[in-house]
Amino acid sequence: MVKLSEEMKTAFSKVKIFPVATASKEGVPNVVPIGFCQLVDDGTIWIADNFMVKSLANLEENPNLAIYVWGPETGGCFQIKGKATIIRSGEKFDKMKVIVNTAKPGLPAKTLIEVAISEVFQCAPGLAAGKKLL
Repeated sequence: MVKLSEEMKTAFSKVKIFPVATASKEGVPNVVPIGFCQLVDDGTIWIADNFMVKSLANLEENPNLAIYVWGPETGGCFQIKGKATIIRSGEKFDKMKVIVNTAKPGLPAKTLIEVAISEVFQCAPGLAAGKKLL
């Protein structure tokens, strides 16, 4: 498992909405804005599924996803790639549901998507664009 650097973790903490990309097993892409995306440790991200339809169907067929990290305060941008595990019950699911319902009461928090970070790439323009960072 890849572990994010302190700089990457700081940038991640400043983003409010994360574009999350998935693809079906046939390779049909889908990108959605996700507001509940939390770094739980240096190598794991939790995504709360409140309204996912295509993305969740894609992850059930193909667990690979990408998360774009950028915002005016981040000082740069990067792409995180990882493998998702779908969690619908248990301790982790219950914890995610409390986090979501505390922040936004009434949201369904239907599914926890746990992402094991596998790679990180540079997204800033220039000679290093697309370079693998981790």
